[in-house]
Amino acid sequence: FWLPVDQLWTPQLHPLVMGVLWTAISWWLLGLLLVLRYPRSARLWKESVWLKSLFGLVTLVPFFWSLVAIRGYNFYHDPMMGAWILLFVMGLVWAADSGAYFFGKAFGKHKLAPAVSPGKTIEGMLGRLFTASVLAIGVTWFMGFVPAKMGVVLLCSLLAVLASVLGDLTESMFKREAGIKDSGTLLPGHGGILDRIDSLTAALPVFLLSYLLLGQEF
Repeated sequence: FWLPVDQLWTPQLHPLVMGVLWTAISWWLLGLLLVLRYPRSARLWKESVWLKSLFGLVTLVPFFWSLVAIRGYNFYHDPMMGAWILLFVMGLVWAADSGAYFFGKAFGKHKLAPAVSPGKTIEGMLGRLFTASVLAIGVTWFMGFVPAKMGVVLLCSLLAVLASVLGDLTESMFKREAGIKDSGTLLPGHGGILDRIDSLTAALPVFLLSYLLLGQEF
């Protein structure tokens, strides 16, 4: 749907966008069940073009509006504030990905979701959470946040990082069922566009909604 940027925050986030965020949460909870029950769960959707199209919509549309909403926060009073928040969440996910890689390489023994992505380990996920925690605490301390607000940011950051794992696993599930390694060829050597943003498609809506539900202002 079309919505002017100056109507996104008045000062609360527009109800339509909030509805999109709740749709995202519902989808990612369903996605968690699909991942946990894969490959049996694939019988429900692999032959349905409509369901697969719907999965794509509820993944990408909330991601887009989360990105726009965060970037547009307090835009007319501080045009860069939303950009810094967006950079923080993206940096959080990227740092967590790096932490998962190194912890997984060094300590990985127990598979996280072998039916979907054999390379991911529980140790890697713990490394992901540890790295995200260090970054969130460091940034909030540098910004001078009070302890209560630091705790809220840390909680929302960890929820976003957990969601990013689910976003990654969900895309891996779809690729595995389709029998492909990469989601596209636009970025050679990087697995395609979706491989670059799969974690963010879940992390951004979860971070934004959880932060708003805790009654905080950025």
